[in-house]
Formats: sequence, structure tokens, C-alpha cells
Amino acid sequence: MVRGGLMGLCLVAGVALADEPGLRPSARMLFAQPEVQRPGACVAYREGGAGWIAREPVFWLKGTVVAADIRSRRLEVCPLVEGKSLERYTREEFVRLAAARPCVSQPEAVRDEQVGVVRLRVDAWETPWARRAANAFRLYQGRFLDHSLREGLELEIEADLLELCEAS
Repeated sequence: MVRGGLMGLCLVAGVALADEPGLRPSARMLFAQPEVQRPGACVAYREGGAGWIAREPVFWLKGTVVAADIRSRRLEVCPLVEGKSLERYTREEFVRLAAARPCVSQPEAVRDEQVGVVRLRVDAWETPWARRAANAFRLYQGRFLDHSLREGLELEIEADLLELCEAS
């Protein structure tokens, strides 16, 4: 009887936990690296650097942490453009997709998850200007997605996209 009762309790607990939103890597990072959420910490977002012999440049955005939070976010279906590969997206189509991430590929996979978000105050940046970067990077021509970068601008970025840095 005790075993059956324990099994039943485990089953009920499992069902209850299944209704709780899962933790995305960004939320887990706030627990694993608490210094990323410390107000005043220097954090950086980096893109590029691919390649072994001829490496592409690294573009970056540095900022100071203002706040960090774990919040629930609905993962919707990714806004893909029918008949186009990612390389053929316009900047606007790419920004819409990047802003929706994380997202899911199928309607039956739509769900709520917990994401870790860091609000940072922009201090410095270097962005690509080449046209081929328009649908490859969140950083492009002095912008982060659709935000024109300027010193003091506050942005919210998922924690797992950031790394600690030295203040400049």
C-alpha cells in the first residue's frame, strides 16, 4: 500500500511539475553565474569570429548590468518567410525572426518557459556595415536588432547570450 501511495504521489508531482514552465539556458545561467546579474557588472554580447584560417571579424556590444530577471515567456512559432532561406531574408525579416527567438518550429510545440533576461546600459559597440551582415547578425550598422545604439541606451538581452567582460 505504501509503495502504491508513493508511486501515486510521484505521478501527481510529475504532472504538477509538467505544468510549470521549463527553464531555458538563459534562466539557468543566472543561477550558475550569478555575477552576470550583479548590477554594475560589465557584460558583452559578441557575434562573428567564425573560421579557422580566415576568421571573420568579431562584432560586439558592451554594457553595464542594470538589472536581471527570470520571467515567463511564451515560445511561439518562429516567423519564417515561406520560400526564402535565411541568407535571402531582408533586414526587417531577419530582425523579426531574431526578436522572436527563442521560438518553436511547430504549432503543437508552443509553450511557456522561464527565460533569464539582463537589462544593460550600453557603453560601447562595434557593428558590421557590410550588406552581407544584414541577415546574419543582431548587430548591424550601429543597431542591435531595431534599436539604434547610443551610449546609455538600455536593452534587454537573454542572459545566455552575454559574457562577463572587463569594464573599459
